[in-house]
Amino acid sequence: MHNILTDLTTRQALIYGSREAISFKDRGTSHTTVMSWNELDSLVSDLACALETMGVEPQSMVNVFSANCPEILITDFACFRNRAVPVSLYSTSSPEQVKFIINDSGASMIMVGDQKQYDIVRSVAADCPELKTIVTFDDSIVIDSSDNMTMRFSAMLELGRAASAECRDAVSLRAADARPGDIATLIYTSGTTGEPKGAVLLHSCFDAAIEIHRKRLDTLTVDDRSLCFLPLSHIFEKAWTYFCLDFGIRVTINADPKEIQTAIREVRPTCMCSVPRFWEKVYTAVQEKISSMTCIKKAMVTRALKIGAIRNLRFCRIGQRAPWWIEMQYRFFDRRILSVMRKAIGIDHGNIFPTAGAPLSSNIVEFFHACGINIVIGYGLSETTATVSCFPTVGYEIGTVGTVLPGIQVKIGKDNEILVKAPTVMQGYYRRPEETAAVFTDDGWFRTGDAGRFDDNGALILTERIKDLFKTSNGKYIAPQALESRLGEDKYIEQVAVIGDQRKYVTAIIIPAFEALKEYARKKKIAFRSIDELIQNSEIKRMIAERIERLQKGFASFEKIKKFTLLPKEFSIESGELTNTLKLRRPIINNRYAHEIEAMYC
Repeated sequence: MHNILTDLTTRQALIYGSREAISFKDRGTSHTTVMSWNELDSLVSDLACALETMGVEPQSMVNVFSANCPEILITDFACFRNRAVPVSLYSTSSPEQVKFIINDSGASMIMVGDQKQYDIVRSVAADCPELKTIVTFDDSIVIDSSDNMTMRFSAMLELGRAASAECRDAVSLRAADARPGDIATLIYTSGTTGEPKGAVLLHSCFDAAIEIHRKRLDTLTVDDRSLCFLPLSHIFEKAWTYFCLDFGIRVTINADPKEIQTAIREVRPTCMCSVPRFWEKVYTAVQEKISSMTCIKKAMVTRALKIGAIRNLRFCRIGQRAPWWIEMQYRFFDRRILSVMRKAIGIDHGNIFPTAGAPLSSNIVEFFHACGINIVIGYGLSETTATVSCFPTVGYEIGTVGTVLPGIQVKIGKDNEILVKAPTVMQGYYRRPEETAAVFTDDGWFRTGDAGRFDDNGALILTERIKDLFKTSNGKYIAPQALESRLGEDKYIEQVAVIGDQRKYVTAIIIPAFEALKEYARKKKIAFRSIDELIQNSEIKRMIAERIERLQKGFASFEKIKKFTLLPKEFSIESGELTNTLKLRRPIINNRYAHEIEAMYC
């Protein structure tokens, strides 16, 4: 039976040939390389032969430890052609995480992207008894003189090019033997409260996900361009990029997430999946620009956004044509103001921008739709091959995560938990029968760990992450993500951790947006010699407190943050305070900042 991913590059090469498949910046340069479908398929074929020659067996694991680069996709599809299983690690993973995943997956081969990743693997290799081969993507990586287990990716490709006809036939036979029940990949969960677990996603999961998304995302065409921005180790980006390639959409790979603002203006993607934090940052940057305008310009922008909201949200959202006088005003403001804003961001030719992974404030969603930027809010998990629900083209409801995709079943279980049954749901956690049993009901529904409900129109509303939900000592339940999302709108706030489990009231640890805060201090002539001194300034604290109070409008009194502490350093992956998907590790934060937290309850 046909697996979509097994022969994807060959099928597309036959259809598109010399047409662009992917593009990317060459390492360490500003030069962009465009790779055709023929070229991509040739590289996949060569690597597939090399993997077979080197003894990679069907359903054996191959780890990939790298920032985004074309070699990841080449490796993935070469593995699929051999019925092997590529398992991605986040490029920011610590030595302990790398060692754990190598051993847990049982991989005998790992691909590494840069010097740091190579050095990490070398440092743990002695504790990974099944690991036999390290492959370096970057030819500039300095290999230890005592290292006899490493080879270059370029050398692997040469090995594949020189492969015998028998080898190529063996690969073809493996591809022909591929089955929907084969493991496609393991997606390791971020482990906010414990060890990560490998969600087993079968080829049938991806086959179903791709077909389902073709039905829902009906505005896409082969003329679209996607910017691959999130890590390819993240299920959202992995599944989205596979979908784009199967569709024939051109994919530009962005290697450095820190350069996304520059990349988006250069690439000008028509579609791109992202997490809410990206849009929060764009929103605060646009708001800052608007606030610095003259009164007349600011009034014009305000009017443009009002007309944009009426036209796009009141009428177009539900499939109706706006009245002619609204449409005429919209066209005027779109030409003079809104299109200029979109161009400044880099998405003047935008189609859809899927967004998921955490809550995004309704204010921000409405703002971008008013601008003419089609943010498509969705919901999904690693265990469900990403999307469970998302905004439909027509009839989406702001404040929801859209309607359930065709072919997927969702019901609300005990404690309002969202339960999912679908061909996209994982087989289970790799080598973890007890953990697998714990997340499935007796009749086969997957327990998401998220609470929610359906609105009157059938759209799904997320209410909280059940394990994040806490109760104050007064017996009131608090959903911290809702508060954290709302505060994320503010240009002076970078990160928030809401506190209050078994406490009298809610507090928060806040990491300010330091550059914005320093600029504010300069404008207000607030003297400071360091970040520590700046965040201790009474005027700064008062300003933040006022902004928090305004942002909490609409929350119940018991939900509101009563006290907060500003910290001089961001939460980070390296410090263990964030997961690789940038989720808060609340137990670590609560433990590390216990002194600061206790001080807010004195």
